[in-house]
Amino acid sequence: MAAQFGRRLCKGAATTAVAAAAVAALSASQAPGVTADGQGRQTASDATPSSEQGADGGSATGNSPYYTDLPPLNSPNPSPSSGTGTIDPAAAEAGIPATVLDAYKQAEAALREKKPGCNLPWQLLAAIGKVESGQARGGRVDADGTTLSPILGPQLDGNGFALIKDTDDGAHDGNSTYDQAVGPMQFIPSTWAWAGRDGNADGRKDPNNIYDAALSAGHYLCRFDWDLSDRGDLRKAILSYNNSTDYLNTVLSWLEYYRKGTHEIPDGSGTLPGDRSDSGTVVRPSSPAPAAPPVSATPPAPKPTPEPTPAPGKPGGQTPKPTDPGSGSPTTPPPATTPPTPTDTVHHLEAAGGTTLTATAGGTFDERIGARAETDAGKAVARVRIRFTIQGDTDTTFTGGESVATVVTNTSGVAVAPALRAGERTGAFAVRAVVVGRDIPGVAYKANVTERAADALVRTGDAALTCTPGGAFAEQVELKATYGGAAAGKVAATATLVTSADDPSENDKGPYFKDADGQAVRTLKGLRTDADGLLKLPRLYADDTTGTFLLRVTTAGGATVTVELTVAAAGTGAETGTGTGTEAPAPAPSTDPAA
Repeated sequence: MAAQFGRRLCKGAATTAVAAAAVAALSASQAPGVTADGQGRQTASDATPSSEQGADGGSATGNSPYYTDLPPLNSPNPSPSSGTGTIDPAAAEAGIPATVLDAYKQAEAALREKKPGCNLPWQLLAAIGKVESGQARGGRVDADGTTLSPILGPQLDGNGFALIKDTDDGAHDGNSTYDQAVGPMQFIPSTWAWAGRDGNADGRKDPNNIYDAALSAGHYLCRFDWDLSDRGDLRKAILSYNNSTDYLNTVLSWLEYYRKGTHEIPDGSGTLPGDRSDSGTVVRPSSPAPAAPPVSATPPAPKPTPEPTPAPGKPGGQTPKPTDPGSGSPTTPPPATTPPTPTDTVHHLEAAGGTTLTATAGGTFDERIGARAETDAGKAVARVRIRFTIQGDTDTTFTGGESVATVVTNTSGVAVAPALRAGERTGAFAVRAVVVGRDIPGVAYKANVTERAADALVRTGDAALTCTPGGAFAEQVELKATYGGAAAGKVAATATLVTSADDPSENDKGPYFKDADGQAVRTLKGLRTDADGLLKLPRLYADDTTGTFLLRVTTAGGATVTVELTVAAAGTGAETGTGTGTEAPAPAPSTDPAA
């Protein structure tokens, strides 16, 4: 994790300056009660231990070693891509591998629902993931988010580290004598036993899976009802993960850095960490290392290059030159290569399902979006993560209320997104599908939300609507809208007193409504049915004109009903209304779409 921004600052001065700046911005003070542990590291006594603590004494990692590299001094935002596919070293360190970043954001979304008062930012998980494992060793994970090889800390045998004897019979760390911190978030088995969560819904809780580990870290940090938007609770939560003030400072530095912005980089392209709290500065390779058997948290020293073996019978140990350089075998074997992951083989995406979808406001889209991952030859690629993102000015979401969904392709190479549920906002928007961890063009899907509609509108009563000249109608008109036989709630409607059955223009005489100022109005717009499809119009009044008049109500979707109104003098045999026409004005009808 050594910062790649030209020449690296010397470790002592740079570490102190940058960490101090971060802590000043986020904490404003050192943690209280600082002491020194058995290895001479600073610890803080204000980290509240878990009520479910195991042999770790309340720390998620058992206070295992961590990476101490600090963020680059340059901007975390990426430079414009040249389109060559080459990852700039500085951009690789500043960026977060795609699947790892997706796991952090999914964990934040889950905690926002489960523990909204915690206010967990995904950037905190990213900061801890950077310090604990260098973002899962540069994002070397498969399509499910599981590390390509287990990530193990040193055994906690008391030799320079805490003493934690085996608690899981080696189930997670392969060590049946002592425990070791495991996975990209470095949980020790005794903590994982109660803190572990299934973050990718595969029925397993695997500390080497970034989705499981990120969700578990989020729940761990949110215990005790801590509010991580409060700097005191934030400090306590971080210290409870690893009880060291230096650790706190380092995590806060990365937290502040990621809050300023970061970017997604392909899986496996992140830089590897270098400096560790237990071993000082370590030389870091310039590119990600290939997959390997379970790795120790402390990288092994490089092996010296052996001297060439002298060839028999040749003086001076010189080796014979091949007689045919064009056809001879190479003098040195090619370097070992890492087999490509399924994600590496994806060449393009194809739409698998409808590319144009429509639903009414508040409804569920009948079609579901799908995408198929294919090689250059058009063959299906299974076990690839596809991310679907809703884009545009819309409140439509996937089932569950999220605007982003990540799905793994099946054996046919197809990933089907969760069903879309329309919000109340009408209009067009888009959904985009991309391959997580690959910088290739995605697939766009068009979608549209239309107004709620009704296909039928009827009066709920059948009493005659009559009134004397200058009076008020005793009955208020009530209607019910339906669509496909079901109540059509929140449907827009317009009511107009029309000139005649054949002339829909507004009448200039006869019955009328009153506005808020008591003035006569003969058209009401912005009406809306309630949740049960009912619409009750304001009271109607009559001027001095007698006769039969028509009230026409029309809804979105084209449902229409025409109601007959009669204004007749008293004593003519018609049932009369009450009032003199001088009553207080009726409240104006609501034009609020949510009414």
